[in-house]
Amino acid sequence: MKLPSECCSLEEIREHIDMIDTEIMKLFGKRFMFVKEVVKYKNKDEESIIAADRRAAVLKRRREMAIENNLDPDVFEDIYSILIEHFIEEELKIVKSHK
Repeated sequence: MKLPSECCSLEEIREHIDMIDTEIMKLFGKRFMFVKEVVKYKNKDEESIIAADRRAAVLKRRREMAIENNLDPDVFEDIYSILIEHFIEEELKIVKSHK
């Protein structure tokens, strides 16, 4: 994959952005597979699924990662908050379906 400065056209830049987004989506899919698997190791109560301390630690670290990558930490905290909330809902569905 080229560096952005090596691209010669708008189309080429967009093509690379699309390739990166494809990889990001694959990684989110892989992340979700681990989320579904982690339910096996948690207590089956809602508090354990929500894991507020873990959620706070993850969000703190994602803010730090955003800063390390010259990204807006508020935006990426929001993105990960939405992602985590979605995955918590999915974990709760899994637990409820196995009762």
